[in-house]
Amino acid sequence: MSLSDFLQRAMSRWMKEGGPEDDIVLTSRVRVARNLQGYPFPVLQTDSHAREVIESVARAVASPSMASLGKFELVRCQDLSALDRQVFVEKHLISPDLAQQEKHGAMVLRDDELVSIMINEEDHLRIQCIYPGLRLEDAWKTASAIDDALESQLTYAYHDTYGYLTACPTNVGTGIRASVMMHLPGLVLSGSINRMLTAVSQVGLAVRGMYGEGSESYGNLFQVSNQITLGETEEEITQNLRSVVYQLIEHERNARKALLARNRTQLEDRVSRSFGILAYARRIDTKETMERLSDVRLGIDLGIIQGVSAGILKELMVTTQPAFLQKYSNRELSASERDVRRAALIRERLRLDDMEVQG
Repeated sequence: MSLSDFLQRAMSRWMKEGGPEDDIVLTSRVRVARNLQGYPFPVLQTDSHAREVIESVARAVASPSMASLGKFELVRCQDLSALDRQVFVEKHLISPDLAQQEKHGAMVLRDDELVSIMINEEDHLRIQCIYPGLRLEDAWKTASAIDDALESQLTYAYHDTYGYLTACPTNVGTGIRASVMMHLPGLVLSGSINRMLTAVSQVGLAVRGMYGEGSESYGNLFQVSNQITLGETEEEITQNLRSVVYQLIEHERNARKALLARNRTQLEDRVSRSFGILAYARRIDTKETMERLSDVRLGIDLGIIQGVSAGILKELMVTTQPAFLQKYSNRELSASERDVRRAALIRERLRLDDMEVQG
């Protein structure tokens, strides 16, 4: 299979498309946590409880109210290999925790993969909507519609005072987590990132790495999300996050302008060297790949690099991950083999852009 054919089949819509402010905001995501009344939380449930939850969700997903929102498919973790489950993690469609739930876990995917529903993760249901660019309102609107459709078929665990009940107390209330994935190389290179992130945390937001809580931040990518789920409406949560994100966008753009004005030659050299390494390296690890991709995307956004798709950072930050490389290669690869395969994939991907420009 050619790389272009593989990418057409493997890439989610959020990976391929652009959106508002997407020179800095790569994705917007809304996740809604829900639990079914009468069942223990997943950490305490028995095998029979887990099966009953999956069957109840399967019936709800098959209802006409859900059919009006798109084409959905339920997939049980036990029917997938460990490699396939990890591919879904790398595509940001499920969490690493769900990927470990081989016996009790399941997922519901919409055909465009903008929507995924995790079953029997930390909560019985985690409805996730992920959109390209700054589209928090769109993500919430879709998540809310799916939540309403499911609630018309299922009885949620709900308290008149506390709201929706969740396994973790920090999610009680609305059960909503809204987040954006931001590319902030200007703030990192200018030395302002720690000050900005401290300010963000002081207004009730959390900053995490690329795969959420507990993950590292590679390639100057930061996930900014709400921490408070109780005492505010869903609209207030998304609006507050959006307001802070716009401030970060302004600071990042100012930082990029300052870097370009202060030492354009040094910046051009940095991004050009990174492009050269990606274009010609014969082996490269994940961390360096993300660092070099960040430089190249910055160069594209500032007009230093021409003829390369701006979406290459989103695309390659997923397709160069370990499980994806092994899926594309159709075999298990050692760490060293992955480094070689990763470099080859990047070289080939850059050639595809070059061929399009020449054509």
